[in-house]
Amino acid sequence: MKTGTPQPLADIPAVPGNSDAQIQARYSISADGNEVADSKTGLIWRRCPEGMTFSSSGCSGVAAAYTWDQSVALANDVALASGKSWRLPNVKELSSIVDASLGNPAIDTHAFPGTPATPFWSATPVENNPLKAWYVMFYGGFMNTYVCGGKLQVRLVRSGQ
Repeated sequence: MKTGTPQPLADIPAVPGNSDAQIQARYSISADGNEVADSKTGLIWRRCPEGMTFSSSGCSGVAAAYTWDQSVALANDVALASGKSWRLPNVKELSSIVDASLGNPAIDTHAFPGTPATPFWSATPVENNPLKAWYVMFYGGFMNTYVCGGKLQVRLVRSGQ
């Protein structure tokens, strides 16, 4: 992530009980707007789902759908091309950005604009079933499993520095 002064998500007063202020304090946006640093977990997220691009008006395009194997390969390709250690998040990491109180989608849309209220792959396979992996649904914020040959959306993550 580029260094510099993080851009504020919004001008929200920090008052007790203001969940928007808590969200604002948790996430900081990179100078180019493409990444989100999470102060709670130390993770850095790509701001837009894969298939979408960030511009000053948010994320544009359509979130692409990939099989689980394609998602893992995509993460490796993006890491090689960018020189950054992007990867598919495990289910615990991916569920850490869920905010079920927001519902549809169950994620902070200031930090993660354009996120569809759909399932996103995690890197966590189902124990004792190599044909399935865990996903996180951004409609309501629940987790479940799906066949690896099915296609879901992807958001990449890397460890903070």
